[in-house]
Amino acid sequence: MRLNWSPLVDLIRRHQTILLVTHLRPDADGMGSQLALADALAALGKTARVVIPSNLPPRYAFLNTPGLPIEQFEPPGDRFRDADAVIVMDTGTWNQLGDFGAFLRTLDVPKAVVDHHRTQDDLGATRFVDTAAEATGRLTYELIRSLDVPISARAAHMMFMALALDTGWFRHPNTTAATFDLAGELVRLGADPTPLYEQLFEAAPVARLKLAGLALDRLSVRSGGKVAYTEVYLRDYPATGAVPGDTEDLINYPRSVEGVEVALLFIEQTDGTTKVSFRSKALDVSKLAERFGGGGHKLASGARAAGPLPEVRLAVLNAVEEGLAKLGERPA
Repeated sequence: MRLNWSPLVDLIRRHQTILLVTHLRPDADGMGSQLALADALAALGKTARVVIPSNLPPRYAFLNTPGLPIEQFEPPGDRFRDADAVIVMDTGTWNQLGDFGAFLRTLDVPKAVVDHHRTQDDLGATRFVDTAAEATGRLTYELIRSLDVPISARAAHMMFMALALDTGWFRHPNTTAATFDLAGELVRLGADPTPLYEQLFEAAPVARLKLAGLALDRLSVRSGGKVAYTEVYLRDYPATGAVPGDTEDLINYPRSVEGVEVALLFIEQTDGTTKVSFRSKALDVSKLAERFGGGGHKLASGARAAGPLPEVRLAVLNAVEEGLAKLGERPA
């Protein structure tokens, strides 16, 4: 569906200093959308600050430039209190905002959410959510067009990154003919796919590959080959030299196993919780993720579940198998 961007365009035009924030463990769609919109806001003479609620993953360090820095939020966040509006991008849930969520609750300024995920909380914001959009990068493109400002080559490059990564470089089921139309338009505007792909997929440090080796070694299959999963423990980071951001693509290994319908990645967290990534070919894993404190898309979701990894793994696997059993009972 095509969103009515007029209220957000009006909000932007009436305010000067705007915080653009995305979710914990920021990814290409979230940050690409932030950076593209920040570029457009600068063209309007606005002050846009790009904020992330956790560390910048090394994979995306090349995005952080002096001209448009990516700032990490740290409580109490007093240096961000001069903002007179906030736009939350690529998430609409409190648990994905980390410490920034508590700060956001204290800000008495207009707020907006630009997102494509089904799971949404009441952030006290006006929502611009389209679950049919393959990436928040598409929504960012629509918003910038509605602002009636030129799209720079840098902004086009950032939105191409958002679009490409959230479609698995145009191979996931959310890829449509319209996806390729938008990708072509962004290339015409200056996006450069080749160096972008090389930077993201062909410049992995040895530590990240060693972590992937551990994940592959732990790869397990159950439920007659319908479920595959692997896991990462805190001890794996010092053992390999990797960092938590290096886990981003590990879910692709269980997902790529022949015959697998649901893929899972369990990651031990420093606070005693367990991060879970869900991928599916048919089962609605967003509903499963919500049971464990998360959410997302029907076929791709995540959660941060309370409890140690072995306990969470057992509970999630049981829930997935129950879901697959019910799915199998439905008439064709």
